[in-house]
Amino acid sequence: MLSSNGKYIFDLNDLQFKPVRTPFRKRLLRFSFTFLVSVIIFIGYKAAYTHFFGSPKEAGLMQEIEILKLDLMMIDREMDKTFDRLNDFRLSDDRRYRPVLDMDTLPGSFRQPAFGGIERYRELTGLINSSLLISMSSKLDQIKSLAKLQTESFIAVTERTTEWKREMEYLPIISPVNVNFRRGDGYRFREKHPVHGNPQWHHGQDFSTPVGTPVHATGAGTVMAAGWNSGGFGNYVVIDHGYGYRTTYGHLSSVKVTKGTNVKRGDLVGLSGNTGISSGPHLHYQIDLFGRTQNPLHFFNDDLTPDEYLEMIKILSAGTIYQ
Repeated sequence: MLSSNGKYIFDLNDLQFKPVRTPFRKRLLRFSFTFLVSVIIFIGYKAAYTHFFGSPKEAGLMQEIEILKLDLMMIDREMDKTFDRLNDFRLSDDRRYRPVLDMDTLPGSFRQPAFGGIERYRELTGLINSSLLISMSSKLDQIKSLAKLQTESFIAVTERTTEWKREMEYLPIISPVNVNFRRGDGYRFREKHPVHGNPQWHHGQDFSTPVGTPVHATGAGTVMAAGWNSGGFGNYVVIDHGYGYRTTYGHLSSVKVTKGTNVKRGDLVGLSGNTGISSGPHLHYQIDLFGRTQNPLHFFNDDLTPDEYLEMIKILSAGTIYQ
C-alpha cells in the first residue's frame, strides 16, 4: 500500500518499505506558499484582464459617462439655438420696435456681458469632460445675462408702446372736415390778404365748406378756448392735445363744446361758418407745435373716400378704436 503522501523509504534494518511522514510545519509552509502563489497569479490575471477589458462595473460606469456626455452635447446644441433666438429678439428690438418708437438702440457693450474667466469655473477643472462643462457653464451664464437684458429692454419697449399708443390717440392726424370739400388757401405766405389786402403769412389750411358743415376734433385733447375770438377767427375752438400740439378751428357758425371739455378724435366741436375776418364760408384749421405753426397737410392724407371718412368719424365717435 502507498502512504497518504505517496512516498516510501526502504528500511535496511527491517528490510521493508516504510512511508515517509512530512512534518506539519513543512506541510503548512508548503501549503502557504502554494496558496500565495495562487493568489498572486489570480491578482495578476485579474489586473491584466481589467487593464485590457475593464471590470463590468467600470464598463457600465463608462457607458453611463458616454450617455451623459451625449446628453450634454445635445444640451449644448440647444444652447446654441437659444443664442440664435436671443439674437433674433435683439434684431427685432434694434431694427423694428425701437426705431418705430423713436427709442435709442442699446449699446453693443450692454449685449456683451463679461464674466470672471476661468477662475469662475475653477470647481469644474480636472473633471471628466471639464472643457465641455466649462463651455456650457459659460454659455448658460451668457444666456441668463442676455435674457435678463432683453427682458428689461422689452419691458421698456412695452411701456413706450403704451405711451406711443396714447400719443397716437392725441396727435391731430385726420382732416377736420370730410375730404370731399375743396381746399382753399394753404400754409404759405400770401402777398395779398383776401380781406385786408396786405401781404402776410397764412398759418393754416382753409377748407371751402358750406355754412353748417360738421367740424371734428382731429385728435384727443382738452378744449382750451371755445367761443368768440376778437383776433379775426370769429367763433373758434382751440384744443390742447398734449405733447406740444394745439389745433385751432376758426370762422365757425356754431361752437359745440365748452372750455375744459375733454374730447376724443372724431368728436363734433362745431359747425363751419363765415364769422370773424372772412371773405366767405370756410373753415380755417391750424396746428401749432410748441408755439410754432405747422403745415396741416403734413399730418393727414385724403386717400379716403367721403363715405369712408364718414364711417371713420362714426367709429371714432362711438369710441371703438382706442381701447
